[in-house]
Amino acid sequence: MTAPVIRMDRVTRRFGANVLAVDNMTLDIQPGEFVSFLGPSGCGKSTALKMIAGLLPVSAGTIEIAKSTGASEHDLAFVFQEPTLMPWATVFDNVFLPLRLAGMKRREAEPRVMAILAEVGLTKFAQSYPRTLSGGMKMRVSIARAMVTRPRILLMDEPFAALDEMTRSKLNNDVVRLAKELGLTVIFVTHSVFEAVYLSTRIIVMAARPGRVAADIPMQTPWPRDENWRTSPAFATEAQRVSDILKGTLHVDDLDH
Repeated sequence: MTAPVIRMDRVTRRFGANVLAVDNMTLDIQPGEFVSFLGPSGCGKSTALKMIAGLLPVSAGTIEIAKSTGASEHDLAFVFQEPTLMPWATVFDNVFLPLRLAGMKRREAEPRVMAILAEVGLTKFAQSYPRTLSGGMKMRVSIARAMVTRPRILLMDEPFAALDEMTRSKLNNDVVRLAKELGLTVIFVTHSVFEAVYLSTRIIVMAARPGRVAADIPMQTPWPRDENWRTSPAFATEAQRVSDILKGTLHVDDLDH
């Protein structure tokens, strides 16, 4: 087995004196894995993701990100629950933003921005403004903005939770395709068993109070999967298996969330 790209060693995060959000989380993630953090609201999934991204400090323990040895320019890119686009800027300029902040000139960046817009199906909308876009299209812009920096690790915090089921399914397919084509390591936060099972090579089930790893489940079906797999008996079997494990980790009062 290769060296992990991310190593979490006994990671703990406290908020104030009384809230233990994540406790003693130990986890290795290998290059190219698509890992979902699955669990109920309040179980520390997003907190763990933000600590990996460096957006939150750890209270105890360590997180190590292996140094890049490939063609990637950046270690990490983060996609939030909301698209967080600049409403006064075009789609092109929203995607160009991280390159501009890194000092790249617009003319130099244009081929790269247009290439990633093509990858997410937004070439024709490069000069559109966010107010004219659907929720799914706004999220595609957010993904493009993350991917334009050519990261090797993509962190996604429930990015599709507010979208309708058809749009969510299409974006699931797009993210898997990009992960495969670009050789990304992905950590994806979700509370949907079906989404986790479809997307993942491995599912980390997290239990709350305090947040911790309750189960580490390798998927038994080859990855990536096509759309037809969603309606197959194998998908139903995997979803039931993961659902049963998830239910076994919950406290009685977690079932209300």
